[in-house]
Amino acid sequence: MAASQVVLYFDRQEDALLFTLAASSVISAEAPGRADEALAKIAKEICKASRIKTEGVLNPSTS
Repeated sequence: MAASQVVLYFDRQEDALLFTLAASSVISAEAPGRADEALAKIAKEICKASRIKTEGVLNPSTS
């Protein structure tokens, strides 16, 4: 399944910023070790989201 958009809502602006920084680290990580650290940061920060909403069409897998 794939959604065209995922929206995360945070109660605190600081939490949204920390999540954005963690996500940016994953995108820019070149070394596998750095990517693992960045993914751990994302997991920590996404837990602070107060609501997660998907928009778009969710298609079941055809495999």
